[in-house]
Amino acid sequence: MRDGAFHIILGRRTGIWREALVLALSLLCACGTSLLGAGSPMRDYGLKDYVRLSEKLPHSEDRPWRLVCGLPHNAHFQPWIEVRSEAGREIRFNSSNPLVLYLTDTETWSTGTNGLQSREASQWVSGEGAIYTVPAGVTVTAVKYRETGFDTNFAGSFACNDEDYNILWKKAARTAYVCMRDHFYDCPDRERVGFWGDGTPELGQCFYVFDSRSHELCRNLVRRRLEPDFYPGQHLEFLGDYGLWFYYLQTGDLDSMKAVYEPTREFLFDTYKFGKHGTWFDWGKENKDTAVIETCFYYNCLEVLGRLAPLTGHPGDVLPIRRKLEEIRSSFDSRFWRGGFYQSSQVAVPDDRANAMAVLTGLADSSKWPAIHDNVLSKREFASCFFDRWVFEALCRMGHEKQALLRMGRRYRTMIPCSFTTLWEHYDRWWASQIDAFDEGSSLNHGWNPPALLLSQTVAGVSPVEPGWSTFSVLPKEAFLTHLHAVVPSIKGPITVEIRKTATEYSLTLESPANTTAIVGIPRRAFSRLDTISANGKPVWDHAFHGIQNGVEPAGEDDGYVRFKVPPGTWTFVGRGTIPSDSTKVPTAPTEPDIQLDHGGWTTAASVPDGLFAFSGAKLPIDVGAANAVDGDHWTGWRDLTSLQHPGQWFQIDLARRQSFNKVVLDNTWALWDSPVGYAVTVSDDGVAWSAPVASGAGQPGITTIRFPRQTARFVRITQTGSSPTYHWSIYEFDVCLGN
Repeated sequence: MRDGAFHIILGRRTGIWREALVLALSLLCACGTSLLGAGSPMRDYGLKDYVRLSEKLPHSEDRPWRLVCGLPHNAHFQPWIEVRSEAGREIRFNSSNPLVLYLTDTETWSTGTNGLQSREASQWVSGEGAIYTVPAGVTVTAVKYRETGFDTNFAGSFACNDEDYNILWKKAARTAYVCMRDHFYDCPDRERVGFWGDGTPELGQCFYVFDSRSHELCRNLVRRRLEPDFYPGQHLEFLGDYGLWFYYLQTGDLDSMKAVYEPTREFLFDTYKFGKHGTWFDWGKENKDTAVIETCFYYNCLEVLGRLAPLTGHPGDVLPIRRKLEEIRSSFDSRFWRGGFYQSSQVAVPDDRANAMAVLTGLADSSKWPAIHDNVLSKREFASCFFDRWVFEALCRMGHEKQALLRMGRRYRTMIPCSFTTLWEHYDRWWASQIDAFDEGSSLNHGWNPPALLLSQTVAGVSPVEPGWSTFSVLPKEAFLTHLHAVVPSIKGPITVEIRKTATEYSLTLESPANTTAIVGIPRRAFSRLDTISANGKPVWDHAFHGIQNGVEPAGEDDGYVRFKVPPGTWTFVGRGTIPSDSTKVPTAPTEPDIQLDHGGWTTAASVPDGLFAFSGAKLPIDVGAANAVDGDHWTGWRDLTSLQHPGQWFQIDLARRQSFNKVVLDNTWALWDSPVGYAVTVSDDGVAWSAPVASGAGQPGITTIRFPRQTARFVRITQTGSSPTYHWSIYEFDVCLGN
């Protein structure tokens, strides 16, 4: 990072953000290889063709013009261009993602000779598209991009009968990859800071998404020197079950545990101070019950320290750790229990984050779970997409996996259908910690999103029990899902789980690698009546275990599961009985893409002149002209910033010739809340005489799909019929379709 980038970043936030980012950026410069990971393996995917160009090549114009090109997914890339040009003509290229301008200036190339020549950008940027700005008279003959990234493969997978969760897993996996390079980033565009908070779910997802080469970044994060003044609350989130112990269970890397034990003990016993101003645990909504949250995380860190003490040669620490744990446990209820939930005096209403952590750490015993669920976790949604992983896990721990999956789908409702291939910094793009409003500067590829981890580990139920996967469990919590297939790339080898449910059978097939023991559970909650269980066709349970059968041993039963222990191999368990149909959520099916009319030759017009958008706190000038709405890139768009939404605003497309269509799609996901409050669609053959409205209605956040009887015309116009006291009108991509 260059010094100039520091000031751009600091322009976005004030107060704690400014202090933290100064520290973070200085940390990046000062820590050298311990943080930046010099020598980390990188992969060059070679020069590739873009999947979409806004103009057919070769192309030139008699005025300056822009070529907008699309990638298949969000990636780190370097644009490449070949032109036929005179010497001394200046060509510019960058990502279409405006947030990269926080760190990376638009690169400029001045052609050096007359004739055919090419250039590749010298530095990588991130995004899903590239923009080349080309002078008049220069002919672009070819463009490509070079993708680079951390040298690891996508080795895990998750698929089920509900496409919503398949999309979330894939987008979470892509987000995790684009947020890893020389270290774990919070995002690859605006900051690239190695926060411990973001690193916690990023480390977790590595073990369920990527092959073992990703473990190097995980090990670097585990061994990274603690910085007590750099968001100490995030340290607590990492130093317990969700960071250190998670890593140890996944890898069995005892050497790293020995290396970090003493610094961790010093941080917990001597350094961490409760109630310190600015301690961060989550953005999300205000009403953060920090007193309860930090007590829970601190308790969990002490528990992990107590497990590590004898393993790392510090048995003398076990007793003082137990004393601290008992001190917290014995006073927790008297300090925070309010009869139906946990709450400190810091907040006016109970916080879902605080109560979830009380459940997960065991400070809330199971007798309190129904009240916590009914009074808080079923009603409150203060958590951000970062902290929601703990609310999800708490709901599943309490037996409410249906509600957990519904909450996930509901809170990611605008990310699931959108055209972006990654998950965002904030739900619905609202900056919710200080204000409830659209946050233009929030990233659309933020590493703290955990769906891939939650779906593979918690829903599919595949998790290590002993360090290094020598023993692991398969305890699914699939709720209303009827089919599930997951591959987990453990260090012992891939573990494959497939679940299928009918009205009378629950089938679980496990492919288990060598040198492992698996604990497999048939969930009782899937049945209204469970009669028998067989393993590889042999009966093993009919209200009582049948003992050892072909290597299958009983492993206990309770209200949750009937469990069996099995050696490596392929095992199919079938539970038979009555499985009630579950209409909790109608599964979303994959959809066929619309037949979109070719944008070639289209021209645009709007009720206001083209302009620039002073983007975010840094006031970066971003073009928001009307042509951006049909360039094929959902990062670039048209915005009417002259006034807020009001009746009479309009946007139109000249399709170049009469064409038939019956659908238009307005995508303003980038500016999510700029959807038209009200709209009317009209068509014309000459752009002068317009039809009566062929459709009218209200826009939806992100994507507004408008259907109407088939029309044949040359011009399409959208006219605003509503008004907004808060938001402008934006169209980031305008598609005209002939659908079914």
